[in-house]
Amino acid sequence: MDTPARPATSRIVTRRLSIARPVKRLTVKRLTEVEWLHKRRREAQVHALDGTPADCVVAAMTVLFRDGGKPDLVLSGVNDGRNAAEDAAYSGTLSIAREASFWDIPAIGFSRSKGGTSEEHDVAALAGLIDNLWQRRTAWSREGAYLSVNLPKELPAKIGLATIGRDKIASAADVRSEDGERIVWRIRRGRPHTSRPGDENSLIDAGRIAIVRHCWIDGAPLDANLAADLNAGLFQTSVSPA
Repeated sequence: MDTPARPATSRIVTRRLSIARPVKRLTVKRLTEVEWLHKRRREAQVHALDGTPADCVVAAMTVLFRDGGKPDLVLSGVNDGRNAAEDAAYSGTLSIAREASFWDIPAIGFSRSKGGTSEEHDVAALAGLIDNLWQRRTAWSREGAYLSVNLPKELPAKIGLATIGRDKIASAADVRSEDGERIVWRIRRGRPHTSRPGDENSLIDAGRIAIVRHCWIDGAPLDANLAADLNAGLFQTSVSPA
């Protein structure tokens, strides 16, 4: 979880935590609950952790801020490659922002299409975007929510508010061998690059910054009559003759 230098116009974060290369391969979406984690201070306000991306937020809140307080803003990324559509369920970058939202901290996960540069104009554009979002945080920050921001290859760029599309990665497999009950295979890399008007991919492909707000707390409310229907069906099943 790397955070930028604090702008003169606003107070973005109070401490900073960065991710070192993990000492072992771990699933990026989960938390490490049964293993001892190691945090090392590399320099002032820069720490390294040998856990998963989401562990970084937990380490910040349960170790660095254990005496109280919390960051004003959590930033993750910039991921090398877009995180669109179903990627939100797989991405380690977005898992950091999602974990921060569990702690009621405004959070933004940044990703960028492959092929972009890290020149001064890129850095300046990203810093300006972060400050812009921070200044307007009351318009997007709310309980259970976090932002996913996809950057195009060329910066600076105009901003668009995107819908969540469909572009399933890991949608095919390459089978190397089949021998009876044993199959050796691997997930095929890449994505189909599907898009529909207004979704993340369409904005990114048009050279725009695509912003989506994810919110886990609202869920997908069910029809109020469903419980009554289910209970009625359950009662009919329980009293029906064998």
